[in-house]
Amino acid sequence: MDSRSSEPVARPPLQTTAKDGVKIVIVGGFGVGKTTMVRSVSEIRPLSTEEVMTEAGVGIDDTGAVEEKNTTTVAFDFGRISLDAQMVLYLFGAPGQERFWFLWDRLFAGTLGAVVLVDTRRVSDSWYAIDRLEHHRMPFIVARNNFGEPEHSLDDLREALSLSPDVPIIDCDARHRSSSKDVLITLVRHLYDQASARKEAS
Repeated sequence: MDSRSSEPVARPPLQTTAKDGVKIVIVGGFGVGKTTMVRSVSEIRPLSTEEVMTEAGVGIDDTGAVEEKNTTTVAFDFGRISLDAQMVLYLFGAPGQERFWFLWDRLFAGTLGAVVLVDTRRVSDSWYAIDRLEHHRMPFIVARNNFGEPEHSLDDLREALSLSPDVPIIDCDARHRSSSKDVLITLVRHLYDQASARKEAS
């Protein structure tokens, strides 16, 4: 069911066994599928700040590759998913347009890791997200949101984004819960591996 429906939806209570909450942020270019990913995987009705695009964005927001898009996130999306009985992820989808980038640093506060969602038709839209995450020294993974048959391999994408070998990169379809959940599990494993490596080094 569409998460924007006006029909009441049962809100699953947070499990009493939940002990660990992890905040993550999904970032990427305009129209890459961040809101779609939060909606597809959240176990509660997501908080969404999508608004209908108006003439105010003409000449400012680049809609060339997403001409069918008529709404846009103006603050952030929020959702929640329980990975298991103890681990809960709180998801924040960041707005993609350049005029809202000033919100990103605030969203990064308290965040343990991030997903950079990439549309390979507009790879350059992902550079700012990666730059900001590296500036904050925040662990992240890259997820290629498939909008059809990919023309290039994940290795090609890694090279195009100048990613270091230790940054995980995977394929996904943000419309499907199972695929989006795999992305989040990949991020959690990456965070765990990095924490383990730091512990061993100390």
